[in-house]
Amino acid sequence: MRGGHISTGYWNKPVETRETFVDGWIRTGDVGYLDEHGYLFVQDRIKDMIVSGGENVYSTEVEAAIAEHPAVDAVAVVGLPDELWGERVHAVVVLHEGEAATAEEIREHTRQLIAHYKAPRSVNFVSRLPLSGAGKVLKRSIKEYYSGGKTSRPGVHSLQWNG
Repeated sequence: MRGGHISTGYWNKPVETRETFVDGWIRTGDVGYLDEHGYLFVQDRIKDMIVSGGENVYSTEVEAAIAEHPAVDAVAVVGLPDELWGERVHAVVVLHEGEAATAEEIREHTRQLIAHYKAPRSVNFVSRLPLSGAGKVLKRSIKEYYSGGKTSRPGVHSLQWNG
């Protein structure tokens, strides 16, 4: 996007500024599509997209499906390294107090709503998701925690988190 209301860069972050602000445009990192009427639909952040077996899996689509399970209070979906598929879909789930669910129940519920290959291959249950000061889920922390610190972006270190 671009316009008079857009920032010209990040404070004291020249590398991030060069990567994000190019020729008067800001690269938001969002991925989406225009429908036949010209409406823009944002599907996910590019950095949150999971590529599993050559298929693009949008974490927000998987999260929306899992969130429809009646026992689920909150969910975050990330891609974790997988030797066979490149990445595998992994869900971190917070259940409503007093509710119960198994990983297989979550997977089966998801398969009923979206394509089977998008369903999480692994699920962890936690008491809370890591949040930023602004209340956004820190997916990078989740990914790093469950991948043993092996992130796809070298040099990226996140906050410690124990779900």
